[in-house]
Amino acid sequence: MASERAEQLQQELHRRILVLDGAMGTTLEALHLSAADFGGAEFEGCLEHLNLTRPDVVAAVHRQYLAAGADIIETNTFGSTALVLAEYPPLQERAYEITLAGARLARQAADACSTAARPRFVAGAMGPTNRSISLTGGVTFAELIENYREQARALLAGGVDYLLIETAQDTRHVKAALLAVEQLSEEMGQPIPVAVSGTIEPAGTMLAGQTVEAFTISLQHAPLLYIGLNCATGPELMTDHLRSMAELAPFPVACVPNAGLPDADGRYKETPEMFAAALRRFVAEGWVNLIGGCCGTTPAHIARLAAVAATG
Repeated sequence: MASERAEQLQQELHRRILVLDGAMGTTLEALHLSAADFGGAEFEGCLEHLNLTRPDVVAAVHRQYLAAGADIIETNTFGSTALVLAEYPPLQERAYEITLAGARLARQAADACSTAARPRFVAGAMGPTNRSISLTGGVTFAELIENYREQARALLAGGVDYLLIETAQDTRHVKAALLAVEQLSEEMGQPIPVAVSGTIEPAGTMLAGQTVEAFTISLQHAPLLYIGLNCATGPELMTDHLRSMAELAPFPVACVPNAGLPDADGRYKETPEMFAAALRRFVAEGWVNLIGGCCGTTPAHIARLAAVAATG
């Protein structure tokens, strides 16, 4: 079944513009959950732990994005590696359990909305961790590979359709994640669909200094499902970077911006109408095959994108 879904996803990706979901993190934060929801004050703020303590809340967010028209939902596992969960020591040893639960929640939500005419897919979200070899240190290349491999193992066991290495800030981290997936693929004896999405900061490069051209060219050899840009800025500031990526990439391209840049209070002000208008241009230019939303986006933003995709 998993291989059939992967093949179906490939077909859909080349047939039409697909819509990814919107923000999970800022959507959950907007609910102002209590310490009890997180399983205690010592775990407050660990959104991934909600996969175990409040699965109903996480599942509700998935359902909202699916109802808005998302073709693909991402698992609530952005920071579910043992490396990141070490900030909450008792959870570090439960990284696999937390990741597996997140994958199963998304799988159940997607399956409940899927039809033969309109399949829904699940991306296993793999964030950049809270360390950086190039910038902060505190982690080795081998440790990154190990953490990514175990995260990927749990995501696949939970039924995701592909792995999404997202919000990439350092190409060395992407290399570690891809090596982890390659090792796991060899262990399992089957190919694992994987996509990569990088983050270009307002200054014009990734945090580790790579340009979008360097990022794209460095991944041209990899058998990616797609490559893309997400987070960091709103869509307008992604324009030049997205154009360059579309010109260089040998595979489909995704654009998943924030709802603009946050203000001094951390609020994202770009309305669904403003957001969709910018991405409509990217679709019209033929630069993208997938569109979605990152920080600050809501089901209302995704509903507007679904309308854009339908006319693309």
